[in-house]
Amino acid sequence: MIIVIDGPAGSGKSSTSKKLAEIHGLQVLDSGAFYRACTLLYLQNSKPTENKFFSVLAKSEICFEERHGTIEVLYNGRLVTKKLRSMEVNESVSDVATMPEVRDWVNLKMRALVENGRFIADGRDLGTVVFPNAALKFWLNADPKVRATRRVSELEAMGELDIDYNNVLANIIERDYKDSSRAVAPLKKADDAIVVDTTNCSFEDQVLRISSYISELLKPI
Repeated sequence: MIIVIDGPAGSGKSSTSKKLAEIHGLQVLDSGAFYRACTLLYLQNSKPTENKFFSVLAKSEICFEERHGTIEVLYNGRLVTKKLRSMEVNESVSDVATMPEVRDWVNLKMRALVENGRFIADGRDLGTVVFPNAALKFWLNADPKVRATRRVSELEAMGELDIDYNNVLANIIERDYKDSSRAVAPLKKADDAIVVDTTNCSFEDQVLRISSYISELLKPI
């Protein structure tokens, strides 16, 4: 079983899915981590052409492991999860995510991981493309300015210095456009997704709202 939360960057998908996993005993499948891992490899190989990059990706030693309810990313045996949220990766992840063969590679990895167990995942096209038969689908959104403020706080908490709010806001707006207009698996709300706008919503409130649906789903018959 899998529950999916889709939405644009900074809408609160990752933090919400992690808290819901804790509440309901679910395993977290962070789809963004898969694409960010590919992007890290892409940057480390000096942004090769799409065909060359997929050849590199197919031979790479990127591994995804479920540890303590979350997905950790390893590259050549080294844990690289924390490196995936850097501004450098943020600025290139949409470009990498538009590559059809990369998306196919990521989708196969994710589907293989959720064959057994109960998972919750966040992303951009999970409810429409990757897991169209998910048990529950949610769409999280928020005003771009609010999302930029949240992203700045997240980066500062990770130790990033000299973060410029306007640059972060511009990056979010650009990513929204790229993700929504790409030809392959665009950012799109599933027709049967439950919409949760988090612009004026506290973290606790948005978790409680989504949690009520999950509690109903998991309630013993």
